Amino acid sequence: SVRGGLIDLFPMGSVLPYRLDLFGDEIESIRTFDADTQRSLYPVKEVRLLPGREFPMDEAARTAFRGRWRERFEGDPSRSPVYKDIGSGIASAGIEYYLPLFFEETATLFDYLPPDATLALVGDIEAAIQRFWLDTESRYKFLKSDRERPILEPRELFLGAEQFFTCAKPHGRWTISRDPAAPASELSAPLPDISVNRRLDDPLTNLRAYLLRTDTRVMIAADSAGRRETLQQYFHEYGLELAAVEGFEGFRATGAKLALGVAPLQAGFELTEEAAGQLVFITETELYAGSGRRAGKKKQEATSQVESMVRDLSELKIGDPVVHINHGIGRYMGLMSMDLGEGETEFLHLEYAKETKLYVPVSQLHVISRYSGTSPEDAPLHSLGSGQWDKAKRKAAEQVRDTAAELLNLY
Repeated sequence: SVRGGLIDLFPMGSVLPYRLDLFGDEIESIRTFDADTQRSLYPVKEVRLLPGREFPMDEAARTAFRGRWRERFEGDPSRSPVYKDIGSGIASAGIEYYLPLFFEETATLFDYLPPDATLALVGDIEAAIQRFWLDTESRYKFLKSDRERPILEPRELFLGAEQFFTCAKPHGRWTISRDPAAPASELSAPLPDISVNRRLDDPLTNLRAYLLRTDTRVMIAADSAGRRETLQQYFHEYGLELAAVEGFEGFRATGAKLALGVAPLQAGFELTEEAAGQLVFITETELYAGSGRRAGKKKQEATSQVESMVRDLSELKIGDPVVHINHGIGRYMGLMSMDLGEGETEFLHLEYAKETKLYVPVSQLHVISRYSGTSPEDAPLHSLGSGQWDKAKRKAAEQVRDTAAELLNLY
């Protein structure tokens, strides 16, 4: 994205996005930033950008493309939108399926692998390739008669099962089975119950007990830098201090016995001595087991920023200001149990202006987010049913549109 003198980039293969700060036509600084919080992290000297396409679009490449098109396909090429777009320098949607027309010879992934590369094959690869070919050949038979958008044969674009395994034969291979009945690895073990228990005076009781039992080094892995900050503050409030690290490499370099970092792990595990000298990795999956707060990525994007989400009720203290997506700012006053005819259900007790109350079922915790104002003690409480929150949202939307319009006029 481009905003005034700032350009945000997220190159392929990069762990973090980059923010370029421009002064005129010169780059003044380059910094990484957290995509969730938008906060800058640390400066870098350079950014390596890979090509956005697998083919060139210069005049020579487009001329070669048009020549090979006329050799391969019958009929008038000027009737084809793809042919005309390439002539105009436009990469049409799906142009990657005409890749062989740009080159004398195309390559596969195996042409780029070093001789000592090891392949990790997940699941039944041969069956997956066969299913892919059945689907691809079926679509080819259905679409090959379209004179305005002719297509190449599948064998010109993809490797068959026999070709794939012939190319893979010189390399070492790991086969990773998805079969749940497969024997457990001797190199790792699952973690015991270390979940946060909000019903206890110390919600970290399970985690503390586990840390006391183990003599191995432990890293707690947060989903993002923003979540790491939230967890660091939460642990500090309950007297658990952890060394802050960037990730796996930082954890290994510090030698800390207990650390908190950022890592793309879906679940935690213990590495045995045979694997890596007995290391333990704990994720938010184990910390918030049973809380129903570990939603998928799409659901997280549809609610609030990751660092604003209330992962578990134990992260809330009595009197904390919170934001309800439909009713605005109120204060969390604790939990209440009520029987509405279908058995007892727990509710969050929220208090708004004029001491009005709102009870939110725990199952709807996703509609609650943290108040991110500068002074939580002075957070302005909204009045229920007054329309005040809707007006505030409309005003904010108008300000965003006005600011966007001003930026468009400036740049």
